[in-house]
Amino acid sequence: MIEFDEERDINGRDEIPLKKAWDKMVDLEVNQYKQDLVLNAGRDSTQYLAVGKADGGAKIVVIFLHGWHGDRTLAMEDLRFGGNFNRLKNLMVLNGGVYVSPDFKGFFNRAARQITALMKHFAANSPGAPIFVGCASSSCKTTYLLLENPESAALMSGAVMFGSGRYEPFLESPTFKGRDKWVPIYLGHGSDDKTNDWVTVELQFRAIKKAAPDYPIRYDLFMGGVHGTPIRMSDWRLVLNWMLEWQENKRQS
Repeated sequence: MIEFDEERDINGRDEIPLKKAWDKMVDLEVNQYKQDLVLNAGRDSTQYLAVGKADGGAKIVVIFLHGWHGDRTLAMEDLRFGGNFNRLKNLMVLNGGVYVSPDFKGFFNRAARQITALMKHFAANSPGAPIFVGCASSSCKTTYLLLENPESAALMSGAVMFGSGRYEPFLESPTFKGRDKWVPIYLGHGSDDKTNDWVTVELQFRAIKKAAPDYPIRYDLFMGGVHGTPIRMSDWRLVLNWMLEWQENKRQS
């Protein structure tokens, strides 16, 4: 459980609460590395924004899936959410990586097919780079579909979920049942989330830990936080480093 304090964590970061972070919280120079691109794969055409080494040679790849009312521009906003997406952009560029925010159709099979194609694209142009999928709210259903499918799960080094719900089929998936196929999961949630109740997420977390106590999953509950709080508050550097360390230990064992 992590304390969320509106005075400190919103008013202390935002010049205009919830709309514009203080200039000192962001570095907009990173946008010189932004591209608006299209991937054509089979029946699907996927438009996406990318910051960093989108053309190849990336050391790390983070793909973020927007929620219900979003599009590819939402997770590229520099000034909302306390500047946290801007920090993620800078984290990727400074470490030779690429950050990607795509458009996709719905949140089910077609979306999962589009994101799988996108992951394959980056796996090909940046061989060996770990690929992480982040998501918010409705798109967490898409991420669970990616985790369920052995083909897409094999491309993933971790899943970062904000404001998700419970998804019981995951516990019956090949990814969960095969220890060598495990993919680290981070769950971030607000205790005052009115869209997806925190209890459902804790039940998912507890069900996973009960069935497989060693499964690499972490759950941060931001006390007093709402649906969008984890997007603002989660520390990408700490989360990604935890997942990278777990993957490295797995390779060495």
